[in-house]
Amino acid sequence: MVLFFIIIIVGLLLLLYMWQEARRDRVVTNTVTFSDFPRSFGKITIFFISDIHRREVSEKIINEVKEKADIVIIGGDLTEKGVPFERVKKNLQLIKTVGPTYFVWGNNDYEVEYHELDSLLLSMGIKILDNTAVFFESGEGERLALLGIDDLKAGRSRLDLALLDAGDEANFKILVSHNPEITSEIRQEYKINLLLSGHTHGGQIRFWKFGLYPKGGIAYKNGLTVFVSNGYGTSGIPLRFGAPPETHLITLQSQKS
Repeated sequence: MVLFFIIIIVGLLLLLYMWQEARRDRVVTNTVTFSDFPRSFGKITIFFISDIHRREVSEKIINEVKEKADIVIIGGDLTEKGVPFERVKKNLQLIKTVGPTYFVWGNNDYEVEYHELDSLLLSMGIKILDNTAVFFESGEGERLALLGIDDLKAGRSRLDLALLDAGDEANFKILVSHNPEITSEIRQEYKINLLLSGHTHGGQIRFWKFGLYPKGGIAYKNGLTVFVSNGYGTSGIPLRFGAPPETHLITLQSQKS
């Protein structure tokens, strides 16, 4: 009987820890260097936040990244079924104070009235990258292309259209896809340098090396740098273990001095 109560108490304490873990506010700072990053840009810093789901974005995080990021990228799953649009709007109002904001669709974003979400994003001046590209140009004429594709699981992704929109003149290409499985479709001839993704939550609940998905981080595949975030929120159950929530300040720069 004593052992039974000990097990119950340990279980409850573990659940409490997992619940608190899911509500942590973290900004992870990463510097990623590339041999082919356009030197005339110096460096570019991105505030990357993905998989917000039901969470309210913390002002603490926003204050930590303000005046440190050049652009903001929301990597999908901004919301999900049952989340009030007022909460989504409040989150967006906070996020966009950091800098010019870009958004790609995630699978859970299609659980809500997505036409209404589309309208809200547009009304707030947030650029939706739905199989399209935007460009940034340095004073010396070098070009950086930011491509975004619609959600893979929703069957709306068209990497071919995003690449067509980007053209062949960009010196450096960043692709944003909510789902990192797009890596299987990326070929070296596309000349994509960096992929930013979320979706997996790093497995959300992991025990040592074991989880439904790999933990978020940076990987390198056939010349492509793949950056996958654990994400900020949760799905299914509001718990995390071994894969803490995270947002990112990602600085891109050249390896060359």
